[in-house]
Amino acid sequence: MGMLSASKNNREYSMKEVSKVADQAALIVEQWLKRREKTISVQNVENDPVFQEADIDLILNNVDGFTYIEVKGDRYSSTGNFFFETDSNLERETPGCFLYTKADWVAYLFMDTGELYMLPMPQTRDWFMERIAYFRQRETHTPTSSGHYTTVGRLVPRKRVMDEVEKAFKVKVDLVLEKDPKQVEAG
Repeated sequence: MGMLSASKNNREYSMKEVSKVADQAALIVEQWLKRREKTISVQNVENDPVFQEADIDLILNNVDGFTYIEVKGDRYSSTGNFFFETDSNLERETPGCFLYTKADWVAYLFMDTGELYMLPMPQTRDWFMERIAYFRQRETHTPTSSGHYTTVGRLVPRKRVMDEVEKAFKVKVDLVLEKDPKQVEAG
């Protein structure tokens, strides 16, 4: 699904597919956060240029304060890996979000299983950078009106991250989007 052409090391996606997965993942993570007991509110800031520059998608306001979250959606849980982006656009020399996000957490959601991995930042990035040479590099290609752009990243075993990065955790989330339960109660 979503693969236009494939080889062992490269995949090609349409911009529409990439955007759809990202939008859906953000909505699902937002829904999960709103259902948590300590949550006061969740604000989606994906379209705010200030937060785009910091690569932050959601702001969680809970009883402990504010937390910034970057959301990543992935459709390929069967690989057993995360794809940690090191170059967002190789042709434009744009660094990957994983290297520069200012988020407190990366919410990495596998859209085919509902497995949500919460990865603390910068701890996960620091752990990754110390070991980057050990992880296989892969590329994806996204067609554009003027050709395509290449995203580069590393395949990082999920089990290893979960075993070695303190505070990383996994939950199962509902992939069915419903009305906000807090709005339903108030309505």
